[in-house]
Order: sequence, then C-alpha cells, then structure tokens
Amino acid sequence: MRKRKLDEVKTTVSEMLELPKEITLNLPKISMIGNIQMLVENHKGIIEYTPQRIRLNSTIGVIRVQGVNMNLKNIAVDDIMITGEIKLVEFL
Repeated sequence: MRKRKLDEVKTTVSEMLELPKEITLNLPKISMIGNIQMLVENHKGIIEYTPQRIRLNSTIGVIRVQGVNMNLKNIAVDDIMITGEIKLVEFL
C-alpha cells in the first residue's frame, strides 16, 4: 500500500514538473523503428537470448520480444538495441 502511494506521488510530481516518467518512475522506455529495430532503455538485465526470442528484466516485469534473426547490438548498462525482424513484444 505504501509503495503504491509513493508511486502516485512520483507520478503527480513527474506530471507537474513535466519530467520524463521513465526516469522518475524507473520505467523502461521502448523505441522502435518499424519492426526491424528496437531500443530498450532502463532495462535490468538479459534473461534469455536466442535469434527467435529475447527476454529482458525490467522494473515492471519481463519484456519478451519474439521474431526472426534477432541480434543484440549496443549493449550498455541500462540500454540495449535489438535488431532483426520483430514479430511480437509482450510484457509479462
């Protein structure tokens, strides 16, 4: 209950100050270019990596990406680039 109240306060402050929610609420930010490139910022680590499926940990749960010939590019501490033919993105 207390965490939920804290999240509500953070959301309100973020909106009032027009701050990016991915920063103030520690949420992942996903940007896609068509279905061939996906940038995930603020992830918490790689769980699974195959050319057909990539699973990333995040503060809101697991992000599962399915596709064909997928590769991980530009892996950094808190962001990662996925390339290939992306078919499905799920939040688990």
